[in-house]
Amino acid sequence: MRLTTRRAGIRCALMAVWLGGVTALPATPASAQQVLTVAAFPAVDEIVKAAIPRWKKLHPTVDIKVVSRQFADHHTAMTTALSTSFHLPDVMALEVGHVGRFAQGGGLEDLTREPFGIGRFRDRWVPYAYDQATSRSGAVVAAPSDIGPGTLLYRADIVAKAGVTLPELIRSWESYVAAGVKIKATTGAYLLAHARDMKDIVIRTGIQPGEGLYFDKQSRVLVTSPRFVRAFELAREVRRHKLDAKVSAWSNEWSEGFKRGTLATQLSGAWLAGHMNNWLAPDTGGLWRAAPLPEGAHAAYGGTFFAIARGAPAANKALSWQFIRLMTLERAQQLAAFKSQDAFPALLETYDDAFFEQPLPFLGGQPARLLWRDAARRIAAVDVHKQDSFAAEVIDTELDKVLDRGKDIAAALADAQRLLEKRARR
Repeated sequence: MRLTTRRAGIRCALMAVWLGGVTALPATPASAQQVLTVAAFPAVDEIVKAAIPRWKKLHPTVDIKVVSRQFADHHTAMTTALSTSFHLPDVMALEVGHVGRFAQGGGLEDLTREPFGIGRFRDRWVPYAYDQATSRSGAVVAAPSDIGPGTLLYRADIVAKAGVTLPELIRSWESYVAAGVKIKATTGAYLLAHARDMKDIVIRTGIQPGEGLYFDKQSRVLVTSPRFVRAFELAREVRRHKLDAKVSAWSNEWSEGFKRGTLATQLSGAWLAGHMNNWLAPDTGGLWRAAPLPEGAHAAYGGTFFAIARGAPAANKALSWQFIRLMTLERAQQLAAFKSQDAFPALLETYDDAFFEQPLPFLGGQPARLLWRDAARRIAAVDVHKQDSFAAEVIDTELDKVLDRGKDIAAALADAQRLLEKRARR
């Protein structure tokens, strides 16, 4: 049953310990069972389920109901729920690519306000992750749980067979492409799954303060900037030299490329190494290595946040915030998710844990988490915008026209600019 007449009493009790850690929270007084609904997607749903025993120790009369959907279905459902105010969960997990759209839409609680007060915890998270959930008005609409430091994963055996050294592979983006030419000529392996992967990383590098991926703080469109021109040019070079397999991420062909050794490298978030080890290509363990992104770039690639909808049941919001704090601010919980699901923690106080120093057998014993930890501390914040998802679709469409039809890059980006300018302030 929902909390009704006892809301004021619970809130007063919570306020007494608001500045303390989650472990200081009193257990909920004995009463009829209450339920908090948490909407999530794989593998966040498993992380939430694993946290339930800890939650029940703190709140024995409050159950957690997990509503799990596939990634795209989940975010579609959350969009619909926010626009209609029907079937809203108490807590929703959001991938960073969707945070901007929801932030600007006004459907999420501003967690800087009381009784949440997220600002007092700001210094405990990786700075860029906190900023990713901050709207142009200064509202913080979600709390960061895990992040995706960008990395280059490469097949050490294929690279060695091609006579390519690690400095050649990562000195610059141009040297990365040149290394791909040698790899393809000597081994037959593709450098990349898709030339789009090159674009996706390069547009995330060199972002200036006050800029997002596609828009700045004043909603000015940025897609004709040198950052996009270079990304398109590099992607075109990849395609011209036939260095990409033309397969999309998460497709069967993509995973088969890892299993069969036809893909030599992959630009992605650090979490991909765990996926490859656990289910994408476990039989290739020991053959892969991790490296920094080429040209000393530092980029974020994915991340999970927890948010509360404004239209969610008001009586549950104090407890919803306590649940979010458990998921994002408790060291043990963050490390448990890291160890079980490779969810790289956003919580800085986990970064001294010995788990970071452990060798990764899948990566040939390389202690790659130290590399990713360093990258996480160096990534700059990127402003979010409500039209980011639409802009990504527009840019992908124009890149396909460049790669498949030979469209001029300047014309392609100019066309994207005009279309996005019409949507920028909607």
